[in-house]
Amino acid sequence: MSNLTESTQSDARRPGAPTFVLVHGAGSNSYGWSPVLHELGMRGHRAVAVDLPGHGTGAYFPLSYQTPQDPERLRTEPSPISAVTLADFAAHVVGVVRAVHRNGPVILVGQSLGGVTVNAVANQVPELISHLVYASAFCPTRHASVAELMATPEAATSALFRLSAVQTPPELGVNRVNWRSADPAFFAAAKEALGSDLPDAEVRALLNTLEPDESAAIGAAGARGLPQAWGRVPRTFLRFTEDRSIPPALQDLMIREADATAPRNRFRVRSLAAPHIGPRDVAAWGDELELVARTCH
Repeated sequence: MSNLTESTQSDARRPGAPTFVLVHGAGSNSYGWSPVLHELGMRGHRAVAVDLPGHGTGAYFPLSYQTPQDPERLRTEPSPISAVTLADFAAHVVGVVRAVHRNGPVILVGQSLGGVTVNAVANQVPELISHLVYASAFCPTRHASVAELMATPEAATSALFRLSAVQTPPELGVNRVNWRSADPAFFAAAKEALGSDLPDAEVRALLNTLEPDESAAIGAAGARGLPQAWGRVPRTFLRFTEDRSIPPALQDLMIREADATAPRNRFRVRSLAAPHIGPRDVAAWGDELELVARTCH
């Protein structure tokens, strides 16, 4: 469990206190959760943020991605993350959940693409999870995968379709984004997708924390929440009303389909005026996660 980031306060170790396990989205890593880890720690909660396989200290940065960039080589340079599957993501997070469950209840939180890992983990070890939280995250149920969800009419306005990815050959098995692009049009599209209300300087700082490669297998993988396993775990959906990557209409579709899949265990829905990266005021994160923690004692 070496690739964990932990924030702890002494009173978080009281018997029965829950541990938050935070799962990042595409092209991100545990660092993306740093403000939330800090906020939870300051409030006396225990939390760990995982680096999924191929991310964080295990991330691969193509030589062509470095300065000076080589755009043509960037299009064709292989990446080891192409071999990483959703099963790999799930196995890693299951290991984390098993480890922290020894200390008490586990609250599993996923953001964006991290939602499919949350589904997969809850399908495998529902008995170890006290609550699931989807922070504007993908939650396939009736639709099998992220790819299927993104093909729905509810996803048609997604800013992700306007975020130009590097056109890698399909056989490379990689979704690649050049976050270091100097193209003003790319920067404008990235800002719209991630946080249109952010100052440009904050967007540039954010882009410098992101990783260029994600396994193409993740978005295509079957990731349905299964009613007999995932469907047993209480769950909350943090609905980001300003999200332009996963539009509110798509979030609402996933909520409806999940509730139809497990009608006796419907989502608790909380709407926040936040873009895709989440509330700018980190206290809003803390408030919402504390509400969940209170249900786990």
